[in-house]
Amino acid sequence: MVQTYQSPVRVYKHPFELVIAAYEKRFPTCPQIPIFVGSEITYEYHSEDGAEWVVERKCQLNVDAPYLVKKIAGVDYVYFTQKNSLDRRKRTLEIEASNISFSSRIVVREHCNYYVHPENPNWTCFEQNAALDVKSFFGFETAVEKLAVKQYAANLAKGKEILEYFIDELIKSGVTYIPQFEDKDNNSIADSAIDVSKEHADEETHVVMRRESKPHSDMQAMKNSTSFDDPESKLEAEYIRRFLGQLSPLEESRLCELKYGLQAQHKGKLPNDAHLLRFLRARDFDVAKAKELVHNSIIWRKQHNVDRLLQEWTPPAVLTQFFPGCWHHSDKEGRPLFLLRLGNLDMKGMLRSCGLENIVKLTLSVCEEGLIKTAEATKQIGAPISTWSLLVDLEGLSMRHLWRPGVQSLLRIIEIVEAHYPETMGQVLIVRAPRVFPVLWTLISPFIDDNTRNKFMINSGELVKDEISKYIDEQYIPDFLGGTCLADCPAGGHIPKSQYRPVEELPEDADVLSSMYTRASVTRGYPVEVVVPIASSGCVLTWDFDILKSDCEFVVYHTPKVIQEAVVPHSPTMMNPVEMVTAAIANNPLPVILSDPSLTLGVDLTIEEKPVVFQEGDSMQGSHFCSRPGTYILQWRTPEIPGQHNTTFDFSIGSHKCKLMYYHELLDSADFRGSVASLESCRSSFSSIAPPSQPGTPCNIVRNKVTK
Repeated sequence: MVQTYQSPVRVYKHPFELVIAAYEKRFPTCPQIPIFVGSEITYEYHSEDGAEWVVERKCQLNVDAPYLVKKIAGVDYVYFTQKNSLDRRKRTLEIEASNISFSSRIVVREHCNYYVHPENPNWTCFEQNAALDVKSFFGFETAVEKLAVKQYAANLAKGKEILEYFIDELIKSGVTYIPQFEDKDNNSIADSAIDVSKEHADEETHVVMRRESKPHSDMQAMKNSTSFDDPESKLEAEYIRRFLGQLSPLEESRLCELKYGLQAQHKGKLPNDAHLLRFLRARDFDVAKAKELVHNSIIWRKQHNVDRLLQEWTPPAVLTQFFPGCWHHSDKEGRPLFLLRLGNLDMKGMLRSCGLENIVKLTLSVCEEGLIKTAEATKQIGAPISTWSLLVDLEGLSMRHLWRPGVQSLLRIIEIVEAHYPETMGQVLIVRAPRVFPVLWTLISPFIDDNTRNKFMINSGELVKDEISKYIDEQYIPDFLGGTCLADCPAGGHIPKSQYRPVEELPEDADVLSSMYTRASVTRGYPVEVVVPIASSGCVLTWDFDILKSDCEFVVYHTPKVIQEAVVPHSPTMMNPVEMVTAAIANNPLPVILSDPSLTLGVDLTIEEKPVVFQEGDSMQGSHFCSRPGTYILQWRTPEIPGQHNTTFDFSIGSHKCKLMYYHELLDSADFRGSVASLESCRSSFSSIAPPSQPGTPCNIVRNKVTK
């Protein structure tokens, strides 16, 4: 596999002529570069006017390789050829280097370029790229490749230091200015384009790179760019250090390779450098994988017009009133902080009133605002801030939050965020986690990236103010967690059913609500039953239903017997008159459970959840902890009217008809066994949520106190 390197633009705040004079002091040998043993000139050319100078050298290197490798190779030194082409008129120096030793087995190519800074003629830029291809090396191909990459990376860090050292040596010796080349006839186009005198040689313009000179004073300007930037700009090392953070030489190289490669493929806007770096980190600096991720994200942003989301999308009034989340100052690291009172979030109400599309757009708007706020924090603090923090309050979290359509919607949102906003989360602080939280975590954690999952911290205690103060300044701790700072976000709570869209208006294909529900009709004497066999205790049975027409009574039964499948009753509306008369004359009471008529209440059948009557338009979410094995039966039936008794010849058996839409799910205890108990260990301090030990196993909450 070919290994490549592409440097950012390194800027020397000295004139080109002084930098080149310092560079030439490295020859024929340089004690500051231990591996550089020496060099000899093999070819030299000077133009008649003195503007051009081409020199080729054979260089001897003492590579720091293991003794065994040197022994097998049969050499102590390796040789390279280097060609330097200096153009004093254009003020450029191009350097080309390649290996002589083992050229049939290893191919090394390096290209360097010194040139004048495009915005300051008294500064000098330097760029470097290289490629390594180990074709064969006595069976040590992988070892040699790793060795070469390691050695090259180590030398990169020293390159600028050594050149700065020789520049200082020149200045100490009294050489502070070297005049530019001038043609004898003084008619050079190059000379007329740049007019720099000695008096202005020390003049410095405060330019780090082209992007910094652009004003970003107002929020609207940042909104217009969000995560995108000028596709023609180049990366400078000083810009990377100041705005992106301290990267290793190879990480800088991968960032340059990704950006320049995308510039060649995409002529439109590209994600800005900070966002490109996030994609790289999400793929462990694998350029090919990161490029594919960025490419897909660019297409996705165009398809969904994400760049205009903050300007063009207005959240529905229900979201504005009931979504319990907001931006709230910053944490102690300077990262923007978002508050989310998840326990007060009515996910079902959100879906029924606004639909999944608006909830997704709300999430995307928060992510886009997060990118803007991290960029603002970077400028304000003067240090790189590339992530934001999330504080999640789980007080009020219950089994209703395990509603499968809500969880499915959450998983879809996580999938979108992981794909298009990777590595934007600095830390997630989860407070006041109830015993039901491990169940929810088990459902969603497999879909969260490992790097992101490791940033989750949890505290299940009631008094969390002291622990939060380790991560957030006390003056910013929100009031609902015992602090004094007022949080400007809605309290959340249940959304009134008057805000719900009618079930009949839900899209059949696009809405997550429609695809998971079963529609059924209840007639007098013929209930709807759902049979749920349970092999072991400890499971959690959840359900959700909406009454579409008329009234209905709901009850939950349990029997120790195992009933595999409910028997579909013969619909009374399909009876002929003779069958109806026969059923009436028989005057036999209908069984309590149609799925198994042999069951007798009080003998082998018990009521687990008492009957409750629901009226047309009602909606209900519920759950039951299954403490015994056997079979649990969910039953919807026609409510009995007090004082009304059927006569022997009652032919109105099918007159009352209730329509409903229901869904149920069984949460296996094996998926979260042990998590509830381990949650108790997180009451005194924030603890990390460890990733699963192997695929398919649940994530447990382990005790791992973190201190600042």
